[in-house]
Amino acid sequence: MSTLTYAVADSLTMLRRNLKHALRYPAMTFSVVLMPVMMLLLFTYAFGGAIGAGISGAPAGGGAYIDYVAPGIILMAATGGAVMTAVGVCVDKTEGIVNRFRTMSISRAAFLTGHVVGSLVQTMLGVVLVTAVALAIGFRPDASLVEWLAAAGLLALLTLALTWLSAGVGLVARTPESASNLPLPVTFLPFLGSAIVPTDSMPTGMRLFADHQPFTPVIETLRGLLTGTGIGTSGYVSLAWCTGLGLVGYLWARSAFGRPVKP
Repeated sequence: MSTLTYAVADSLTMLRRNLKHALRYPAMTFSVVLMPVMMLLLFTYAFGGAIGAGISGAPAGGGAYIDYVAPGIILMAATGGAVMTAVGVCVDKTEGIVNRFRTMSISRAAFLTGHVVGSLVQTMLGVVLVTAVALAIGFRPDASLVEWLAAAGLLALLTLALTWLSAGVGLVARTPESASNLPLPVTFLPFLGSAIVPTDSMPTGMRLFADHQPFTPVIETLRGLLTGTGIGTSGYVSLAWCTGLGLVGYLWARSAFGRPVKP
């Protein structure tokens, strides 16, 4: 067997390990899915009438506002997976499992690959569940099959980029508690973009930040693909952000994993 074949086989073993952990301890996965669902229900039913009336002329019950807010909340489901990765990697590090793997005849890339791919699978399942809830409460996208696939691909690319960043966080965090807190600003950064309201409605300083942070072009691209609104250059900017974040996260995680780990 070639070196690549061994690396793939070891990575699949690590992937199975992480998926089994997720099945045996589903609390983290459940919390990652629960938060976006609660946000979706809150902004649709509690705030939808007030906010939506200023955006799309939505009636008091929320109405068409869900078509605006749902893509942003779906993206939040993708960002929530960052916490799972950081905690999972940090738990393995603090329990000494990483050092144990170093002494075994396995591919050095397998540990991180198993965590990243496992978190990607869990997060995308969470995205599907949040999307199903949005459809159940009134979200009516106008997307073709190709546009749905493009939206799914964009979410998967963003999730992969954030997962690599979170793997680096998990390796440098001292405790699982700190690992769970460090990615939280990323999970709520869409609120400071166009997830809830258009950036045009924000004060000048906040609007400048919102227009140039990573999640706003991703949200606009996702919204355009699902609801038929204009995308403009947001698609290219989104791909650039996702690629850049993923590359930085990958290099950081590799560098952190290469350093000695103290349990």
